[in-house]
Amino acid sequence: MPEGNHSTVTEFFLTGFPGLHPEYQGLASAVLFLVYSLTLIGNATIIFLFATDSCLHKPMYYIILNLCACDILFSTTTLPKIISKYWFQSGTISFTACFIQMYFVHYLATVNSFILFLMALDRYLAICHPLRYSLILKKSTIYILSITAWIFAKAPSLSLVIRAYPLPYCASNIINHCYCDHIGITTLACTDRAPYGFPAFVVAMVMLLGPLAFIIFSYCSIIVAVLRITNAQGRLKSLSTCSTQLIIILLYYLPRCLVYFFSNVGIKFSPDVRIVIIMLYSLGPPMINPLIYCLRAKDMRESLRKQFKKRTHAQKTQLSVVTD
Repeated sequence: MPEGNHSTVTEFFLTGFPGLHPEYQGLASAVLFLVYSLTLIGNATIIFLFATDSCLHKPMYYIILNLCACDILFSTTTLPKIISKYWFQSGTISFTACFIQMYFVHYLATVNSFILFLMALDRYLAICHPLRYSLILKKSTIYILSITAWIFAKAPSLSLVIRAYPLPYCASNIINHCYCDHIGITTLACTDRAPYGFPAFVVAMVMLLGPLAFIIFSYCSIIVAVLRITNAQGRLKSLSTCSTQLIIILLYYLPRCLVYFFSNVGIKFSPDVRIVIIMLYSLGPPMINPLIYCLRAKDMRESLRKQFKKRTHAQKTQLSVVTD
């Protein structure tokens, strides 16, 4: 069949978790809805604190603001459809909508990777080159780097869609996943996937391992710099300033690297286990990250405390006015 003829497939069907018993589908949708709600509330709270507290207008928090926006967009791209599948038995997605979702899945994952690169750069300059930090990493520099990350990530993601969309899809339309991604879609094509799958794999590795290489270098440099500090209290203070970002980076990269490693050494997962792992490392960090910011970042804790005191004081004032 010539490429470009996909008239026999007009929509795809997302299986979600293939082995999930029907009686647990309601529970699954409730859990996914809870994850989505907590992700939106947590990240929106961070954005609100940033917008209302000028004390947070620092390079590090500008980077965190980008990460919050990316996490909200990624969760909104992936979760509503799979929630509706289990809640309303609506597992079908149109041909074009599936490719649109695929684009945003890969685009936002790439942006996320670049933002984590910026987080590592921020801590590297702050710990290893503290005297030059304010000169190099100005607010204007963060604006430029952030905008560059969002723009540059478009090209590799768009190339995946442009190469995959014209393929002939004439066989099964069942995608064994909770959302449309490149592997899930192109495995359904009625043609040899190798010419399309290998370049996509290379792009994914470059977008994943490129920033990761610098992250590893930066934190190795940070550890060396911290060990040179003679004061034990100074070492702990230096480590605490980068612990928040290190936890976030590990949550993003460690599960992905382990999955790639296990796949390459021949360790296979069942479809259900594989999908659960992917959903955990894709949707877990966006939900957990805001909690990490508020618990680990001193400025964020103070800002949250001020907002809480302000709201409490306003409620007491309003109550006293009503009572009088």
